[in-house]
Amino acid sequence: MSSLSRWDHELRLLFEDGTVGDAAFDQNEWRGVFAPLRDPDVFAQVRVDLQAGTIVWPVDLDMAPEALHVQAREHQIAAPARAS
Repeated sequence: MSSLSRWDHELRLLFEDGTVGDAAFDQNEWRGVFAPLRDPDVFAQVRVDLQAGTIVWPVDLDMAPEALHVQAREHQIAAPARAS
């Protein structure tokens, strides 16, 4: 995963294989260790950790990149054509 855009509990992710897609999260489903992500201000602190290859939050949380890739592929966005 190389980049992301974010808005209210939804992320647009760009993966190294060229997949670009949206991952939407229902803030009411965050439970247990993920409960802090219900707060939009906490969720907005998401960033890509290139070393880990996934998204992370400063509250010591991350997501499995494989699950994010599946969700992004299910909600895939056409990537802009690359200039040659």
